[in-house]
Amino acid sequence: MRYARAELLQWVGLLGGAVIWTAQLVVGLGATLADCNPASSRFGISLDTWEITLMAAAGTLILLAEGAAVSVLLETRNVEESDPPPWGRRHFLAAGAVVANVLFLAIVLLTGIGAIAQQGCRQG
Repeated sequence: MRYARAELLQWVGLLGGAVIWTAQLVVGLGATLADCNPASSRFGISLDTWEITLMAAAGTLILLAEGAAVSVLLETRNVEESDPPPWGRRHFLAAGAVVANVLFLAIVLLTGIGAIAQQGCRQG
């Protein structure tokens, strides 16, 4: 694997899940606030449609980030974390990214399902 490609895959795998989940959370919050606003009813897009689309897009992108992390982990399978940089660092970060992306995927799915299952807007 070329140096630049391995470096890019390392960072995509490590940071991809966190950035994608943050984007899903912020856009989902905006969609929820817009859904609770009476003026937004003229657009005709339901909150469920927004949340399902966000959940599917974020889940797909997180799976791509997981693939990047797994590819770096497989490329560095004969390297130890204590080996000299950059390969030792890559192995360490890729191992953490594999676990983190699974957790971010679970968070994205639970956030989306929770938003779809909610009871709607409550003024209070």
